[in-house]
Amino acid sequence: MKKILVIGDIMIDKYLIGSIERISPEAPVPVVDIKEEKLVLGGAGNVVNNLLAFGAEVNIISVIGDCENTSIMYNLLEEQGILTDYMVIEKDRLITKKTRILSSSNQQIVRYDKETTKDINEDSTNKVFDIYRNIIKSHEIIILSDYGKGVLTDNVTKKIIKLANEEKIKILVDPKGSDYSKYTGAYLLTPNKKEASIATNFDINNNQLEYAIRTLKSKYKLAISVITLNQDGIAVFDEELRIFPTKAKEVYDVTGAGDTVIAAIAYKLAQDSHIDDAIQFANLAAGIVVAKIGVGTATIDEIYAKDHNIKTIDEIKTIVNDLKEQNKKIVFTNGCFDILHLGHIKYLEKAKKLGDVLIVGVNTDNSVKNIKGNKRPINPELDRAYLLNALKSVDYTVLFNENTPYELIKSIRPNVLAKGADYKNKEIIGSDFAGTTKLIEYIDGKSTTGVINKIKQ
Repeated sequence: MKKILVIGDIMIDKYLIGSIERISPEAPVPVVDIKEEKLVLGGAGNVVNNLLAFGAEVNIISVIGDCENTSIMYNLLEEQGILTDYMVIEKDRLITKKTRILSSSNQQIVRYDKETTKDINEDSTNKVFDIYRNIIKSHEIIILSDYGKGVLTDNVTKKIIKLANEEKIKILVDPKGSDYSKYTGAYLLTPNKKEASIATNFDINNNQLEYAIRTLKSKYKLAISVITLNQDGIAVFDEELRIFPTKAKEVYDVTGAGDTVIAAIAYKLAQDSHIDDAIQFANLAAGIVVAKIGVGTATIDEIYAKDHNIKTIDEIKTIVNDLKEQNKKIVFTNGCFDILHLGHIKYLEKAKKLGDVLIVGVNTDNSVKNIKGNKRPINPELDRAYLLNALKSVDYTVLFNENTPYELIKSIRPNVLAKGADYKNKEIIGSDFAGTTKLIEYIDGKSTTGVINKIKQ
């Protein structure tokens, strides 16, 4: 797994959750009887939380104060398995701590902050850049998470971007403020609609969106310009404007959604995914996070399950158990299905005829790269799964990250394991967990490799 480096303002988010049963006699305010306390990483730390939830390897560089919260910060980092070596301690500085008081129904009552927002001093600036210079080459993507708390000063930000460009490493920025000049030369920025309006001094609506997003790209010399549009999704511009609609069905709390978006984009770009695929992934992840209370994250399993036909392993196990109780015959097959062609369709139709329900295991992008090399897949995992779901013969798809479906087959124990006839006289992985194994003849001359070669001609 390729590493991602986060640089920015790390914070502590504290949640006090309790019940309200009376009004204070001292003032017309509710009295909250605290039942639960929770501490989590916030700010740039929430970007780290999201990356970890995706399964990424992460490091973070930040500047923190020497105060009563320093040991708490270290403990939170260590609990997540994050190195604390890249934390720079600056005296006479506080660690930003945001404390939210919530009712038992998760209604936020009040928030109070304790923080330092002044720029880091010269000594801290030098230490940050020294650390950065020493570890930059071991990272595939860099995220600047700017909360305006003093770590990403003009000087620090410009030097970080300059070195990243020299090393040809993509640098993604979640910006802050109205002047984005210090971010000039970044690979992409991810302001929300309100932030982009302030930065471009332009009231953005649907007719003016393209002007604003073009302006950001050209003015700040970005490779790609991105604007998050709240309930309307995410807009992206490189050579043309595309808008990806939101995947959120319910919105309870938008806290931290921007962190999720930039983390998701970085995670997919680190896997060499196309920007459109990264944006789609970010949309799915953000749609999950805004349906949660407080600063939340989205796991890979939750993202895959966002589409009702793409199931997690746990979900498909439950479904299979229910189907078996109904005496349904379960058929399982698997593959990359990179470029769906007639051979695939006929194969799956034959597989479906072997039972009542056909489950297709689909190799994730990482899995395909491991098997077929860095130039594959042609189509990303979610696209491949969606296309398969559109076929009448396919009932469910399950994405798996391993090179083989052994663990998946072991989990669902199908009645029938279907494989191509080219597996004749070969060991078939997972066959010992299936009731029976059936080989299906392919259509001669139909293959993904053949399609790719024909396109190249």
